[in-house]
Amino acid sequence: MKNNILSVRFIVKLVLSFLAILLLVGIGYTITSIYLSNKYFYETTQRLHANLAQDLIDEKFQNAQPFDSTGAVNKALFGDIMHDMMAVNRAIEVYLLDQEGRVQYSVVLDHDAPETKEKRVDLAPIKKFIAEEGGNYTLGDDPKDLSKRTIFSAAEFNTEGRQGYVYIILAGEDFLATRSDLMNSYWMRLGLGGSILTLIFATLLGILAIWYLTRSLRQIIYAAKRFQQGDLHYRIENAEKTDLSNVATTYNHMADTILSDIEKLKSVEQLRRELIANISHDLRTPLSIIQGYIETLHMKDAELSPKEREEYLNTISKSSERLSKLVSQLFEYSKLEANQIEPEKEPFLISELANDIHRNYSLLAEKKNIDLKLAMKENIPLVFADISLVERAIQNLMDNALKFTPEGGKVIVKIESENDNVEVTIQDSGPGIKQENQALIFERYRQTKTGEQKEGSGLGLAIVKKIMEIHDSRIRVFSKPNEGTAFSFSLPVYAMG
Repeated sequence: MKNNILSVRFIVKLVLSFLAILLLVGIGYTITSIYLSNKYFYETTQRLHANLAQDLIDEKFQNAQPFDSTGAVNKALFGDIMHDMMAVNRAIEVYLLDQEGRVQYSVVLDHDAPETKEKRVDLAPIKKFIAEEGGNYTLGDDPKDLSKRTIFSAAEFNTEGRQGYVYIILAGEDFLATRSDLMNSYWMRLGLGGSILTLIFATLLGILAIWYLTRSLRQIIYAAKRFQQGDLHYRIENAEKTDLSNVATTYNHMADTILSDIEKLKSVEQLRRELIANISHDLRTPLSIIQGYIETLHMKDAELSPKEREEYLNTISKSSERLSKLVSQLFEYSKLEANQIEPEKEPFLISELANDIHRNYSLLAEKKNIDLKLAMKENIPLVFADISLVERAIQNLMDNALKFTPEGGKVIVKIESENDNVEVTIQDSGPGIKQENQALIFERYRQTKTGEQKEGSGLGLAIVKKIMEIHDSRIRVFSKPNEGTAFSFSLPVYAMG
């Protein structure tokens, strides 16, 4: 339920964001439309009336002059002009300017007011307009309000030695005010109606679009919910083809990792139980033997012969040695499994190490009447590994080989060079290992029964496997029942230079 609420909230936020974007776009579109439509209207009006001032001069100044004989403005003429202009277009205002741009006369101005005599129009736009013959959009001063600029038509005149400009405002103040009111009302009606319709359709389309676009998100939420409820194997189908492929594939990988970790934890827990049970058994056996024989010595010390006493002490000594070896192996394996041992790799001669091990185990093999041989070619190259760990691995394999090889048997240590590796093989003539059991012998406390049950902690081969893993190698077994067993691993040749 909580996930559904979060999903609805997310969709609502997307819808509101979508509407906010639409609103901002709508406002921007409206403002832009008003600006461009006004500019289009002004530019069109100016282009259509570009020659209006010149036409007025050509027509009206033929039979009448803008100034009378006293130099005063011909008000009757300009009254007639204004009447004709306003009959055609009430937006037009006609002004008479001198050479410096001062307003000489206009019907629309109150010439009795002192400020009227001070009105002066900027001539730069007028001269530009005349030079371009009205071909480009140009704004000039509005004599009624010099702080504003508007469209105009202008032409220069020169009659009876008097020069000036006829300056015609094409969109007067009254016209603009009326147009502004009408345009505001028009845009309000258009904008309100259009906005409502746009918002309705946009909202519907937005909801459908967002619902469609968030389907991948809903799939991920659903998958996470299923995983939370215990369906650890549920995955998003075709994750790489969804809209949120990165998130979907990451979720699937995460779920696989979590499931793998859970399985590992279960396996570790099972192994932990087996480990505790096996350690308890292996520790209890030598301890029970030691304790039993010590109690016997205490109780029957006076009755025992020297030979019996020596036999009891030898048994106690062997059991204590076995116990010490078991504890040492447990400590060694725990450090290897916890990655607390970092290999100190260096180049060394594996042939010298093999000779040392052969020499050390020769006496033990001789006591058991086992033929121990070292098969090694000359010029075996240097290997690059941790010499102490490799020695420990070979010793464990030798212990196993001598343990399971019967009297009169044979153990061979082979050292061979193959391409960029040196192969080490320890082969015995013992009872061999069944095929189905070969994968189990490298697991801790997994011992397989052979023809003769041997004592052991079950950690020797597990330690060898760990040592090979930290050397980026692996231990291999080749065995058949009654045909002996061979363990083999390889080490990289040291590349000089």
